[in-house]
Amino acid sequence: MGRPDHGGSAGMIIDAHHHLWRPERGYTWLDEPELAVIRRPFTPEDLTAELSATGVYGTVLVEGGRCHRDEAAEFLGYAAETAPILGVVAWLDVAAGDVAETIAGYRRLRGGELLVGLRSQVQGETDPDYLDRPEVRRGLAEIAAAGLVFDLVIRADQLPAAARAAQALPELRFVLDHLGKPRIDEGAAGLRRWRTPFADLAAHPNVTAKLSGLVTEAAPHWSPDDLRPFVEEAVKQFGADRLMFGSDWPVCLLRSDYPGVRRALEAALPTLTDRQRNEIFAGTAVRTYGLSVPSIRPAGAPG
Repeated sequence: MGRPDHGGSAGMIIDAHHHLWRPERGYTWLDEPELAVIRRPFTPEDLTAELSATGVYGTVLVEGGRCHRDEAAEFLGYAAETAPILGVVAWLDVAAGDVAETIAGYRRLRGGELLVGLRSQVQGETDPDYLDRPEVRRGLAEIAAAGLVFDLVIRADQLPAAARAAQALPELRFVLDHLGKPRIDEGAAGLRRWRTPFADLAAHPNVTAKLSGLVTEAAPHWSPDDLRPFVEEAVKQFGADRLMFGSDWPVCLLRSDYPGVRRALEAALPTLTDRQRNEIFAGTAVRTYGLSVPSIRPAGAPG
């Protein structure tokens, strides 16, 4: 499939966070009864159909909780043969003693040049201070040395440890997935508990955040009004040039279809300039992950 022709960066959309999976290949977390609607294969063909319907230029494919190195080979192969997949954030055990060797192995795979970042399932660790562990910090330093991004999939109670890691490793580019998973379903109480540690993490310039995964943190009968306080706080703390749009498809299908996620974010965002919109919907992702796309106006340029 080709990509939409946007005539440059104006109006371009990059989806910086989505998944693909075949449940039978080890995605055991999908066994939960409430996940039945997404317990089926989601393939590159399914993805390209969604992108064609919504005019999204390109995407970043993110590991999906399988936690096996075979997934990296599969996903990099998808990226090599699927034009809209511009980069892959692959799984890696950041606490293992072979981080550098694993990265080198991934880069030798077909499509290895499209490896742009790595992610561990930190949200599955019961320890809120997991990112403080010496073996984890060593792994993070090796990711930085390899010139890759580390995606933070963490709970709100793990935000303080993430801030300490960002301070300790200014050379590593961190990306906070799903704004740190605030409890949007708890309304003002969820906002109050999340706001301060979120701001502390945002204070570190080597951290970028994704406006992704929000609809599934909201109550079942959600509206954009429920998302708005969290989105506005993200814009306040990070600014448009450190925020990026992500659909979190197909997880989003638990609450919304693919176009609905984008519409919800549009409705929840504060008033933005064209430049700020281009940053959130394309420019930040391109710079952060080093994606290859037509010219993107740099942050701070007029327009």
